[in-house]
Amino acid sequence: MASKINNNELKIFFQDKELLEEAGKLAKFLLKKGKIEKKLLLETYEKLVSQPEKYTEDETFGEIAKLTQELQPKQPNENETVKSFELREAPLAYQVFGKEHIEETALYQMDTAMKLPISVAGALMPDAHQGYGLPIGGVLATESDKIIPFAVGVDIACRMCLSVFELDAVLLEKRRSEFKKHLGDHTYFGIAGTNRNALEDEVWEHPDWKATPFIRSLYPKALSQIGTSGTGNHFVEWGVIEIVEENSADLGNLPKGSYVALLSHSGSRGFGAGIANHYSKLAIEQTKLPREAQHLAWLDLNTEAGQEYWIAMNLAGEYAAANHHQIHRRMAKALGKKPLFMIENHHNFAWKEKLANGTEVMVHRKGATPAQKGVLGIIPASMATQGFVVRGKGEVSAVNSASHGAGRLMSRNKAHNSFTMNEVKKLLQEKGVTLIGGDLDEAPMAYKDINHVMLAQRDLVDIIAKFSPKIVRMAESDENKKGRED
Repeated sequence: MASKINNNELKIFFQDKELLEEAGKLAKFLLKKGKIEKKLLLETYEKLVSQPEKYTEDETFGEIAKLTQELQPKQPNENETVKSFELREAPLAYQVFGKEHIEETALYQMDTAMKLPISVAGALMPDAHQGYGLPIGGVLATESDKIIPFAVGVDIACRMCLSVFELDAVLLEKRRSEFKKHLGDHTYFGIAGTNRNALEDEVWEHPDWKATPFIRSLYPKALSQIGTSGTGNHFVEWGVIEIVEENSADLGNLPKGSYVALLSHSGSRGFGAGIANHYSKLAIEQTKLPREAQHLAWLDLNTEAGQEYWIAMNLAGEYAAANHHQIHRRMAKALGKKPLFMIENHHNFAWKEKLANGTEVMVHRKGATPAQKGVLGIIPASMATQGFVVRGKGEVSAVNSASHGAGRLMSRNKAHNSFTMNEVKKLLQEKGVTLIGGDLDEAPMAYKDINHVMLAQRDLVDIIAKFSPKIVRMAESDENKKGRED
């Protein structure tokens, strides 16, 4: 019997009504005639949407590809010509925090970034490690009208969110099975994870969902994934927050002590990944750089492509925030308790800011936490290690930034080859941590010592609370093998 399909299953790929109708007709015909399996059909449509030009001559999917192509952002016009640039002979001076903890490849990548003709200032955080273009943990300030998609990252607006409840921490131990069940029932993970029980949300009223054809094409995916988490190091976890600063207004004026808290880490999901992949390629096409710097290609905000990316990136930030809020609202409802307060921050984003000398710049923080004076942030470690709530000191040499975590000590592949799940389970048991899902690439041993990282940035932030994970949920191991957004 042939597999059946309906248009609702195709909305994740096609939002335009005409395109959805045509894609649906073709899908039903192919499946009815047994010309293709449903799984392969969906995989083909996913590839077609991201690269329609590869299918325009295809006998079966050519017409759908051509219609899809019409909705894609325009290529450079006469005002957006391709330009070539050379690098500076030497990098601009920049501060490295905790250099002894940072691999040479990350330092090389940061040096390359500081050779860009548009670079103005930069800094490298103590959790830094190799990434694409800009290293993870890299902070780069460029000319105010230049933005680098790869320096923002693939998981745009990857974000931390912490809700603190007026519940004694001992409840987590007494009612561990109940808290674990809440995580199992009300969180959704995976590269293609969706949420069929999404809550109403004001984010859908944002006018920029209609700003460009490309954003409109990604809307169905965003709609289906609201309130979900990705793979890799994305998590939702119950834990204990220990407040170390007495009666701080930032912490709900709570007295020193330990309370139940919920912490989540994820970003803008497939919506942000789609934006990042598309505009990163466009930047590389428009801005020609030497080979070692090609992933640092930028878009000019004075061009159509630059404005499109700026609008899309900021919308991804709004979406990522709503994504976390949906998770926290569901968990609070399950708990039957409203949180006293919430703390949250992005760490894969670009902001228009001013340096201490008044220069207007575009600050890219790829895996770095905003740490302007008085600004709160969250710096987690691993699933078995204490993280921190911090208050920024506004350190000029750090471009008002701090680390976004402990940072990887080894690559994901090396972690897989270095540890066993039995070793991880033994460590988690010793630490009193319950894990749902997860994989070896997120083994606590694969991360740097968070205490060393915090010591290296003592001039950047003050610690005002400590967070210890107790019940952690991450994507299952088979989901992690499909790919990551972070």
